[in-house]
Parts: sequence; structure tokens; C-alpha cells
Amino acid sequence: MTTVKAAGTATGKATGRAAGRRRAALAAGAAAGALLTLTSVAAAPAQAAGYRYWSFWEGSGGKPWAYATQGPATARPAEGDVIGFRFAISNGTADTSLPSVAPDFTGICGAVEKKDGSKRVAVVVDFGGPADAPPGETTPAKPVVVGCAQVREDATGAEALATVAKPLRYDGAAMLCGIAGYPARGCGEQVAEDASKPSAASTAPSASSAPAASTAGEERGGPSFGVLAGGAAVLALGGAAIWKARRRG
Repeated sequence: MTTVKAAGTATGKATGRAAGRRRAALAAGAAAGALLTLTSVAAAPAQAAGYRYWSFWEGSGGKPWAYATQGPATARPAEGDVIGFRFAISNGTADTSLPSVAPDFTGICGAVEKKDGSKRVAVVVDFGGPADAPPGETTPAKPVVVGCAQVREDATGAEALATVAKPLRYDGAAMLCGIAGYPARGCGEQVAEDASKPSAASTAPSASSAPAASTAGEERGGPSFGVLAGGAAVLALGGAAIWKARRRG
């Protein structure tokens, strides 16, 4: 009986040690997985901020600017309408910069008398700021151009634009690429996130408004402090699990 009991005890201890090693291996695997996840987040490249292009806007009846639902080559504004163009870096209609001048038809075309067989269309062209300019190009000295286009009644928005700010430049797909020679090259190119951010010197916050560490990390396109801290906590828990598993083994 003593021999059987001793053998059973030895077998139980061996089984316990094996179970402990399995728990340790599982805990190590979980910690390693957390480390790989954290590393992939930290090393993930910054996503593209959007595209640099001329956006097209419409305004009429004293209403604010509205993003146009079609291109200027097919849109046919009516007498009294206002069309606007803004060059900027945008990632969609939700964040596209508006023309900086309000769509005021009376203010732009009020002094122009309407002629028979024609229509008057107010045109606003906003060249954007230095942060929007393509590499190697400079924003025109006059950042905004406005004018009253008097064109035939069936004229398109592009034709009205051409009377105010030519020459116009299009690509092979009839996309409007340049107005009044700006920009001289490129057409709706993708822009990296860092290129869309103003320089640190122009946006340095005061001491009272300095962003928290998490915000600063997110602004640079990297992981926030919260993500890194959370990952560190996961790794610490994983290490503790390994230690407990070994103690139980």
C-alpha cells in the first residue's frame, strides 16, 4: 500500500508540474501576442490625409456654400447664382475647406447690368493658403479672386469660371486641375498626413493650452499614450500570469 501511495503522489506531482508548464506556456503566448499587437500599432505607418485639389461649390438665394453635386463642366448655374472654387487638402466633402468669401451675388454682380440672351453668374476663386500649396509652388499673391461672369444662358460653370480666372487646366478625364495657372503641375494627388499639418512653429500652443500626451501622439499619426500604456499593462499582467503559473507548477 505504501508503494502504491508513493507512486500516486509522484504521478500527481508530475501531472501538476505538466499543468503548470502548460499554464505558463499559455500565459507566455498571450503576452507575446500582446507584444506583437502593440508593436504593430506603434509601427503602423501614418495614413494618407487626403487629396490636394480644386473643390467646386454652389450658392444661390442668399444660402451658404453647398458642395456641388456635379462638376463645373456639366453644371449650368442660373442667373443670380454664385459658384466657388477652393484649392485645399481635403479627405472628403465633410472636411473640405469652403471658399473664404461668402456667396454674395449682389455684392459681386450688383453693378453689372444683365443683357438679353445672357445670364450673370458670380464667381469666387480661393487659391488657399501656403499649407495647401504643392511642393515647389507658391500661392498666388492675390489669394482670392472674384468676378461677375456674363455668359450665354446655357453656359456651364466652367465657361463662367473661364471668363474670370483663366487659363484653366484639365487632365485627360476632364478633371479641373488648375485655375489661372495654379497649380502649374499635378492634379488631385494624394497627400501624406504629415504634409497636411502646419509647421510646429506656426501652431505652437501656449503653456496653458499645451495638449496632453495622448493628443500629441494622435496628432502625429502615431499611437496615443493611452494605447501604449494599455499595452504595457497587458504585458505586465501576462508576466504576472507566467510567474503564478510557475509557482503553482
